[in-house]
Amino acid sequence: MCCTTRRQFLRRSAAGAALGGVVPYLCTSRQGRAGSANDRLRIAAIGVGGRGMAITRQAARFGDVVAVCDADRRHAELARKAFDEKPRVYQDYRELLEREDIDVVINATPDHWHTLINVAALKAGKDVYTEKPLTLTVEEGKLLRRVVQQAARIVQVGTQQRSERPFQTAVELVRNGRIGQLRQVWVALPYFSTKGGPFSTEPVPEYLDWDLYQGQAPQRPYCRQRTHKNFRWWYEYAGGIITDWGNHHMDVAHWGMDCELTGPVSVEARGLFPNRGRPQCYNTPDRFFARMEYPNGVELLYFAALNDKRLYGTVAEHQPTTEQEIEWLFGPDVPQEVKSFNRNGIMFIGDRGRVFVNRGGVHGKAAEELEENPLPEDAWRATPSRDHMANFFDAVKQHKEPVSPVRIQHRTVTACHLTNISLRLGRKIVWDPAGERIVGDDEAQRMLSRPQRPPYQINV
Repeated sequence: MCCTTRRQFLRRSAAGAALGGVVPYLCTSRQGRAGSANDRLRIAAIGVGGRGMAITRQAARFGDVVAVCDADRRHAELARKAFDEKPRVYQDYRELLEREDIDVVINATPDHWHTLINVAALKAGKDVYTEKPLTLTVEEGKLLRRVVQQAARIVQVGTQQRSERPFQTAVELVRNGRIGQLRQVWVALPYFSTKGGPFSTEPVPEYLDWDLYQGQAPQRPYCRQRTHKNFRWWYEYAGGIITDWGNHHMDVAHWGMDCELTGPVSVEARGLFPNRGRPQCYNTPDRFFARMEYPNGVELLYFAALNDKRLYGTVAEHQPTTEQEIEWLFGPDVPQEVKSFNRNGIMFIGDRGRVFVNRGGVHGKAAEELEENPLPEDAWRATPSRDHMANFFDAVKQHKEPVSPVRIQHRTVTACHLTNISLRLGRKIVWDPAGERIVGDDEAQRMLSRPQRPPYQINV
């Protein structure tokens, strides 16, 4: 257990340097850390709750976990025990990043911490595996993309569907014309209820650094529902289901549409907030519908599948959706199949057929006929990857781009952020994907970033 206190650490001048200028990339630095492909890299995990522990265990197949960090000291102590009490424990990530012996950082913190820690780790000369959603705002994504380019380090985003064969098969079928000309894509997320609150203020537990946990977000009184699994239902820390599962499924949609490095030209979204803006309640929508138009003429319908109901964290029930609310949400011209959808996934619709894919598999006539009518040798193929974490460590050791890089995932989550902006403003927005700006709407343009509470600003 580290005996240096956070207060002592913050007094060090090195704390500011950790977020200062970019560490220059030297070709020889990789050899100094991992002289051969058989060397085991040294891993630090920041954010070691449920998901953090899961992916750190995956990473431990390829290296040695030497440090674990969490604003909740209980999580860090449990992680240390899980790895035979070998890792050193930290509560503040900045102290961890001072260590020169760490090669790789696993970042599984809440969403509002992703970019700041990713930037700091890159500047400290580390390669990073980061959980999705990649960013809290569009501007954070633009900043992170620039730092990745400058630091010349490897970043893999945890959109693991890129390394699962059903999604690769669906994308290959679509990109090779097996459903004809692509016309429309449906991206359906589960209906994760956010009905909950108001929650009572509580004393801050002694094991939690609440100020650090809040980070760049506005300071709020502590209640346990703001932490751990439930953070994603607060707009202060996340973007709700729209950015959470949305980063996964929207990624596959863009992949199949061949729009990985562009984005929509317009977004019009609506949403239902079960707690209706009451204070001390979850404040992200749980049912939503968005219509997007893309430069290639494809229309994308993005929505919560009302009949794929899920509960998570401390949420205990779903808000009923009336017929009037359904009609308001989807509008009269949307197919009834969308309004009554009962599964999450991605539906690609062409002029000669449809392909649907989710974590249960790939479905549709084109998929059924694939064994008898395989794609030709010269067909477009997805980058082969069957193990997302293994792909990351291969990329680190070979110093090559992984299957889910920042330059692509920034564009993916941008579509999700634009959905939240349109939904919260209650109006259609026009997006310039080349200039990465909202056209003709200053209020919406300002929402591409958020104020950041000192001293947790992201400085580059």
